[in-house]
Amino acid sequence: MQEMAEGIERGLKGKSFEGSLKFDCGADGVIILKDGAVLAQDEPTDCTLKISKENLGKLLTGKLNAMTGVMTGKLKVSGDMGVAMRLAKLL
Repeated sequence: MQEMAEGIERGLKGKSFEGSLKFDCGADGVIILKDGAVLAQDEPTDCTLKISKENLGKLLTGKLNAMTGVMTGKLKVSGDMGVAMRLAKLL
């Protein structure tokens, strides 16, 4: 998860992201985007995306479309959908 968090941080360099968002990969851990930082410890966020570690890797590399992920059940969104939509624009 730490490698993924570092990859997300590199990918967001120079880009702004408003709100807080959690990638919840269950037993594999969490990655949180909050206040311009990428964290690997769990805390409350505006929006949570439940996704497997494998599918998160696919999402971040463009091999899984976010909308397709939601429609096929590979990605579940809870909380502020506006935050999730802002993330989709960055991917």
